[in-house]
Amino acid sequence: MTPDHDLEPIVTERLLLRRSHADDAPTISAYRSDPQVHRYQGWERTDHEGVREEIESMASRAPGEPGGWVQLSVEERETGRLVGDVGMSPAEDEPGVIKVGYTMDPAFQGRGYATEAVVALIAYAFDALGADVVRAYASAANLPSIRVAEKAGMRLVERFERTYEGETWQGVRYEIDRS
Repeated sequence: MTPDHDLEPIVTERLLLRRSHADDAPTISAYRSDPQVHRYQGWERTDHEGVREEIESMASRAPGEPGGWVQLSVEERETGRLVGDVGMSPAEDEPGVIKVGYTMDPAFQGRGYATEAVVALIAYAFDALGADVVRAYASAANLPSIRVAEKAGMRLVERFERTYEGETWQGVRYEIDRS
């Protein structure tokens, strides 16, 4: 894969996906702190300062570059409102695989924004980064996230169970390949 050191905003019919910046932290924190959203998130801290620190830690990382996630804020083109965020990261020890994640503010869910953003992120991973496979993980109980993966063209490739700190978690892995 080729890291994209010149990440330009990704434009879709209704959305603009751009690198997240510190000013996005209050909005992202507000919806990621919602208990119905947070229960499915991988971010430990969703307070304003924690979100700002996460964004700043990703600021210099190029998409496709090993070492972690790159976060993009998702805006409505018409209004400029931040409606969610998406992220991508190379899979460790699996060349050619990009992992994606997505979170939409509950106030903007049900409008197809998540699917539109994920479809754009998949195309970006294949076209700009040269990925061979794009992968998404979700809780098996997170049906809206699973529907987004399916609508974006991904297919279920694995159901699994993990135990973390004494808590058992059931998950799913969805993928789409370049072909």
